[in-house]
Amino acid sequence: MGIDYGERRIGIAVSDPSGMIAAPAGFIARRRGKRVPVNEIVVRARDLNVREFVLGLPLDGDGNETERTAEVRALASELEKRTGLPTRLVDERFTTAAALRTVREMGGSTRGRKGDVDSLSAAILLQYALDSAPRESSA
Repeated sequence: MGIDYGERRIGIAVSDPSGMIAAPAGFIARRRGKRVPVNEIVVRARDLNVREFVLGLPLDGDGNETERTAEVRALASELEKRTGLPTRLVDERFTTAAALRTVREMGGSTRGRKGDVDSLSAAILLQYALDSAPRESSA
């Protein structure tokens, strides 16, 4: 499960069973000032038969950690603790920009579709993680 952690929404993506192709899988709305909806993430992960979490690590333009980086690290730790599943942190810089560009290139509008953009960002992040993961040899 790919997770694009945001202040207002958490974008979700999943891969096909073979772990080759990522696809958007919705988002979870957050309420400002409220705790991260970890239970809802865990329930979705169980419903989707998730085997691993890939979280976008929010770094600044120079690759340095930000205040939100600590939040994402804490979320990763909590997900591991509650589910026993591994988590992987992946640099998420520019995933939202790539998602916005993709929507525009397809002739779509992002107006009123911020949740869809967040889910697409999670899919881009997850696809990057899938593409960079070592593959088992069939030899």
